[in-house]
Amino acid sequence: MDANYAGPPPSTYDISDYLGLIARHWWIALLLTLAGTAAGAAYNESLPREYVSTASVLVRPAGLDANVAGGRTRDEINLDTEAQLMRSTAVVEGAAKLLERTDVDTLTGAVSVEVPPNTAVLQIKYAATTAEEAQAGAHAFARSYLTNREGNAKAELNRQAAALRDKIKDLTEDLTKINGKLSDANPKSSNYATLDSQRDTTVTQINQLNNKVNQLATETVSAGAIIRDARVPSRPVKPTAAVNYAAGALLGLLAGLGVAALRERLDRRVRGSRDLVRDGVDVLGVVPGKGPAGTEVFTPFSPGGRAFNRLRNEVVAAFRPGEQVVVVTGASRGPAATLVAANLAAALSRTGAEVVIIGAQLPDSMTEAAPLAKLLGVAPTPGLSDVLAGRVSLAEATQRAARTPSLHVITTGGTATAAGLLQSHALRDIVATLRAHADYLVVEAPSTAASADAQSLASLADAAILAVETRRTRRPEVADAAEQLRRVGTPLLGAVLMPRLPHRPRRTAATGDATPEPEQTAARQGEEAAVDGTTNGHKPHADEQTIMLAPLDASALTELDEAHRQ
Repeated sequence: MDANYAGPPPSTYDISDYLGLIARHWWIALLLTLAGTAAGAAYNESLPREYVSTASVLVRPAGLDANVAGGRTRDEINLDTEAQLMRSTAVVEGAAKLLERTDVDTLTGAVSVEVPPNTAVLQIKYAATTAEEAQAGAHAFARSYLTNREGNAKAELNRQAAALRDKIKDLTEDLTKINGKLSDANPKSSNYATLDSQRDTTVTQINQLNNKVNQLATETVSAGAIIRDARVPSRPVKPTAAVNYAAGALLGLLAGLGVAALRERLDRRVRGSRDLVRDGVDVLGVVPGKGPAGTEVFTPFSPGGRAFNRLRNEVVAAFRPGEQVVVVTGASRGPAATLVAANLAAALSRTGAEVVIIGAQLPDSMTEAAPLAKLLGVAPTPGLSDVLAGRVSLAEATQRAARTPSLHVITTGGTATAAGLLQSHALRDIVATLRAHADYLVVEAPSTAASADAQSLASLADAAILAVETRRTRRPEVADAAEQLRRVGTPLLGAVLMPRLPHRPRRTAATGDATPEPEQTAARQGEEAAVDGTTNGHKPHADEQTIMLAPLDASALTELDEAHRQ
């Protein structure tokens, strides 16, 4: 086992990390998405409504309409040009007159024209803040356009007719002159023949021009017709509710993901094995969430029991010859180390090996929800603190687990003033003696976040295991625990990940002070009994001690007790 700690590896994230982030903080994303949708709805309601009404006009040739070069149609009328004329001054002023309005610029900006492909139809669209105004505007522009077009056509016909009449007048004057010359000329002369030919030509031209004038006078002007009049729109085209709602929801979702990512960044609690791997700590096992609620040892074939069987195999494989002591400490306050140590010791003893578990987490450090004595079914006193304080012997403090014959338990004990005794040489002597008479020794150490005792105990062990509670233990606490173990040279095998366990002290209704658990009260009662040389009113008989310690060597333990008293 390598005791060198190289520090955490560089953090890497994959899609499962982001999916886990969403799974943990989905409610934030949902709330902000709903809030964004509500904001989008409020924004949509605050926007002015815009209604659009459409009038369709069929454009017919009128006057001398001609195709313009570059037009999209091959008819006599260029509809692209006609669409541009819709915003001409004459058309807009005509529409303003029909609408009885004077804001010509506003009307110009509100009208638009579309030309459907391969048609002679103009679609005149008018936008307004009310449906009735939109309908009236589209109708007014359609009427103004047709009226203007008809007026332009009639004006063009009148201009052409006037030009023809001027030509007729000139030709009539020429004809009068020619007739005067003919009256003075000799009918048999060549000049008379010439004048006579000119007179016929002029008369012909006058007749032709008169025919054209008559055609222009009788021509019917039809600029076009409204084939679909404007209607009152049933709903506004702007704002688009679906777009605003979707935009609000999308912005809310993005904000929710951002808040979730920030919350994830600021939350330093361990959430899974990936967090430990990123911090450079191997994961030896993950205890399933279902099972004993922190009150008993897992059965061998339960999911939790199988997890600790695998942990046992890894610990045994990691030990080198002569190594047999493993310390279990928690990265944060709580019963996690007690549960891991008890279950690991039970798993080791199921192989037939002689196992001793030492409870070194003092009962006055905090109120525990899963004390070692309760887990393994032994009396809470006497224990290690009583032995270190010289109140009882090691043989008296060693008990056999109720359901596991090869598992021997040394509880924490009942001496609440044993602070500092874990640093004494007596503890080293106890560990050395137990090394010689047990196959494996499991030490339940206090949390590295609670005191420096975990370091002292780790220095006596061959390996260390870190107990980590998800959603309670923080990643800096894991890094600090690994660093503490590294500094005393104890190899860290890895961490055991456990679900969050309940361990809150109960508080009285009157004062709000924490009340001691029954086990802690029993521990203090045991301390008082130990002062009188008894344990719960009963002094263990020597034969009972021998039976309880078997197959450990009770004589060796007795010798250690004598040396400790001297």
